[in-house]
Amino acid sequence: METGAVVVAAGMSSRMGDFKPMLSIGEISVAQRVVATLRQAGAERVVVVTGYNADELERHLSKSGAVFVRNEEYRTTEMFDSALIGLKYIRGKCDRILFTPVDVPLFTAATVRELLDSGAELACPVCGGQRGHPILMSPDVVDRLLRDSGEDGLKGALGRCGVPMTLVDVPDPGILHDADTPEDYRQLLELHNSQLVRPVLQVSVARQLTFLDGRVAMMLQLIGETGSVREACQRIQMSYSSGWNAIRTLENELGFTVVSRTQGGARGGSSSITKEGAELLKRYEGFRRELCAEADRLFERYFAGMFGDGGSAAAAEHFEKEV
Repeated sequence: METGAVVVAAGMSSRMGDFKPMLSIGEISVAQRVVATLRQAGAERVVVVTGYNADELERHLSKSGAVFVRNEEYRTTEMFDSALIGLKYIRGKCDRILFTPVDVPLFTAATVRELLDSGAELACPVCGGQRGHPILMSPDVVDRLLRDSGEDGLKGALGRCGVPMTLVDVPDPGILHDADTPEDYRQLLELHNSQLVRPVLQVSVARQLTFLDGRVAMMLQLIGETGSVREACQRIQMSYSSGWNAIRTLENELGFTVVSRTQGGARGGSSSITKEGAELLKRYEGFRRELCAEADRLFERYFAGMFGDGGSAAAAEHFEKEV
């Protein structure tokens, strides 16, 4: 069962007076924190909807594993319109979809997993009686939102969708803290200092050279969906030349063709993933999922209790390991 996520980051941050997605939370930015947490919790595909400062934000997140779509009308539209752009893009690609605005960066991976474990068609986390983000949606709920009038934004659309909201109680105040104003941001920084340490794995495969990692795998998936190396690279902010270099390295190291090419004509050329390439992706994703699950188990075994509880003053750290 594939999990996807939509993060809306198209707004102009007018109340903050600074560009919220790139404000620092510890050593990383708000946007980086959101994407990293979603991926840690098992979201294979994270779609970031950009608009204001799109080029800058996409470059900033280019190595995060996110896919980018744009709301070109961000100046005259609302968050719900950006949400629909992301949900329309991810529709049909995932069995479970998480949604959050970018300015709620401190929810934990454990909270996301509790939402996923609920098995609900529509669910949101609740802490201290207050609802927060992210929201979990089934493909059916997404279809209903895409047909909605949009009156009263996302809240109104969810209320009209006909699927009851499952409330999942979590001990995670991070679901409630957004960053609309400088005071909100100050409170976020205080809460950040009480977050738990977590393992973060970056899974790479090598022979003589490293030839496959999460970013290359995402590029291959997008080539399969779009039929274009150029468009796939644009979606993840990888240069066209770097994309082809990655493909050549991959094929040279493996000794077989992963991307088949059709030369251009009246309609231009196209690319597709070979049968061997599709099998490679399937095995890589299965390996990565199991490895991350095992890492969480081992982390709990070796570090449980070492860094204090959620109320401690220990600063958040990030453990990274290349495999």
